[in-house]
Amino acid sequence: MINQANVSLLGTKYNSFSTAFISLLLGIFILSFAAIFTRISENELGPVATTFNRCYIAAIVLFMWDGIQTKVDNSSKPNEVIKLKDWGIFLLSSFLGTSTLLLWALSLTQTNVANSNLLHNLTPIFATLCGWLFLGQKFDYKFLLGMMLAIIGVATISFEDLKEPVDSLLGDFLALLSAIFYALNYLVREHLRSKFSTTTILLWPCFFSVCSTFFVTLTTENRLFPTSWQTWSAVICLAIFCQVIGQGLLIHNLKRFSSGFVTLFMLVEPLLTALLAWAIFAEQLTPLNWLAFFLVLTGIYLAKISKGSEKIA
Repeated sequence: MINQANVSLLGTKYNSFSTAFISLLLGIFILSFAAIFTRISENELGPVATTFNRCYIAAIVLFMWDGIQTKVDNSSKPNEVIKLKDWGIFLLSSFLGTSTLLLWALSLTQTNVANSNLLHNLTPIFATLCGWLFLGQKFDYKFLLGMMLAIIGVATISFEDLKEPVDSLLGDFLALLSAIFYALNYLVREHLRSKFSTTTILLWPCFFSVCSTFFVTLTTENRLFPTSWQTWSAVICLAIFCQVIGQGLLIHNLKRFSSGFVTLFMLVEPLLTALLAWAIFAEQLTPLNWLAFFLVLTGIYLAKISKGSEKIA
């Protein structure tokens, strides 16, 4: 006879997993618009100015939200005492996050949206390797097989660049470099998530990024703020939807899922972005693109049913 308490526990665990998985998927869906908003912003602003506007608007929203949380329920962040070592980790996260955004924004000026976003999300192999080396995470053969299929799917898209100008290869290289910084940042965020709330993890690196990109923009680019309503709309959407809500949902789920799985799941994002680029910018999707998409989805499914996706309680 099956124990009723065990059945109830399994049901609760399943519902919790389903809720976390859906929120993770929602975060990825929101982030799939980031490349579109960035491309629109770069019609008027440079890559650094785009990153600056994205970060300072997000920082304002996060400061306001943090104040509301503190007033409504002061017990929601009971153990958040930021020590000197923690400030250093926040600075590291800011450096990695800012470098990721800048490299990715630069890549979007050198190659098309689909290629840039696919290679930008080539993070699982770096996140998995570093998670195994430094965080003691373990991944079974299903996870590794799924990761390899997804990586092959992403790599397939770059084959067509052999027919493209050198500038396109440069854009792909910048996108790939941004993927390395992206993976390292999620490992740092996973470490911070064991102690701090999602809002805190987003807020302070974002604040430090505002300080650094402000001076870089003044010295390297001609314009700091947008002048048209289209560009203002793009950077506001980048800040609120992508930086705060999208990234917030992913960081929140680092309590439940490993950084390796979260970064692997991010490979859904370029599929959505490529479809949006096809619909908005009329960028062509070749049969090789569709083959890559199939491999990525198959790989993510295998990783989802493996033992390497969830953290061990």
